[in-house]
Amino acid sequence: MTQNYQSGFGNHFQTEAIPGALPIGQNSPQRPPFGLYAEQLSGTAFTAPRHENRRSWLYRLYPSASHPPYVAYNAAQQFAPGTDKSPLPPNRLRWSPLAKPETPTDLIDGMTTMMANRDPASLEGVAVHIYHADTDMTARAFFNADGEMLFIPQQGRLTLMTEMGRIDLSPGEIGLVPRGVRFRALLPDGIAYGYVAENHGSLFRLPELGPLGSNGLASPRDFLTPVAAYEDDDTPHELIQKFMGSLWSTTLDHSPLDVVAWHGNLAPWKYDLARFNTIGTVSFDHPDPSIFTVLTSPSDTPGRANADFVIFPPRWMVAENTFRPPWFHRNIMSEAMGLITGAYDAKAEGFAPGGLSLHNMMNAHGPDAVSWRAATDADLKPHKIEGTMAFMVESCWPFLPTAHALATAQPDYDAAWAAFTKAKIK
Repeated sequence: MTQNYQSGFGNHFQTEAIPGALPIGQNSPQRPPFGLYAEQLSGTAFTAPRHENRRSWLYRLYPSASHPPYVAYNAAQQFAPGTDKSPLPPNRLRWSPLAKPETPTDLIDGMTTMMANRDPASLEGVAVHIYHADTDMTARAFFNADGEMLFIPQQGRLTLMTEMGRIDLSPGEIGLVPRGVRFRALLPDGIAYGYVAENHGSLFRLPELGPLGSNGLASPRDFLTPVAAYEDDDTPHELIQKFMGSLWSTTLDHSPLDVVAWHGNLAPWKYDLARFNTIGTVSFDHPDPSIFTVLTSPSDTPGRANADFVIFPPRWMVAENTFRPPWFHRNIMSEAMGLITGAYDAKAEGFAPGGLSLHNMMNAHGPDAVSWRAATDADLKPHKIEGTMAFMVESCWPFLPTAHALATAQPDYDAAWAAFTKAKIK
């Protein structure tokens, strides 16, 4: 942990950029220190059970309610265009990495929505986006009223200047910006490419460990939350928000990132995926991919997630008499998969870092013929899978691709399974 972060997942933090800015003992005193404005940001209902209640108190230079009306954001972009309304074929889909922007493009204009499910107004479902940007966000900020945003960098660092502090992300790390929190994005390497899982449902949390006991998977102490930092800038700033699936814009006469102090348990955070404690078999059989769950957003049905964020990191494979890569399967859950680095052990080609695939519910999938043959014939000695990091956003709701996504999908993905021959029973 560095001095710019606080450690822990779901902790009640308190932090101030100026000594004495944080009121003690009363959240909204009649006269907050330095004339700051007190504001509560609620990520759950006021009456949510204490162990699920998420909220923070912010003390800022201007009240966030002070702004002109929002108008439609008319920039040419593929962020939140809505999903395709025509009947969706139950086909497996895969995409190559997106092309570089043709003109200078920041994070918001460089966001391409690939798929989504459910109406954000229902407070259920998840969307998957890919960003490709080459320009800093200057004098403008963004917030998402539809859901929390999980950033998954694939290439280039990403600095998120949020109203609650600074988050620096590198490929191999993930970062979350809660619903409603304002931020702007800087690109330290001049270009950034990656994925975003936008969760409209119950907030992401750590999964229960059950029979695993008290340790394993992601540890709360490895999640880092920023300390307070603020911008005192009285120049015009554009503020964009995503609301009900559309983008809207207004203009402020100051930077909206003006929170001088805050306390609470609703805040941005970052996590290094290399710190995930992978669990696997040391005897036989291939465990279900749920053992790789970093975060989960439960649905109203126990055991059926609104969204799971799952990773496939470097790990030892030691199972005996067992097909080690992901097996052929059909799943009630729908699976969107991306690749951060390296190769995925179930696909020999066609699935590149920065790419994406979709296997909707009950669509059969699994290794291609080359990967299946290599794994079937392998000498089962202990083997470490290295130099790779894939992830999956899994949901109980079917994903609907956008029109742009359908038009740009690889045309020959089904060929990955075309080379299998009939099993011989004699």
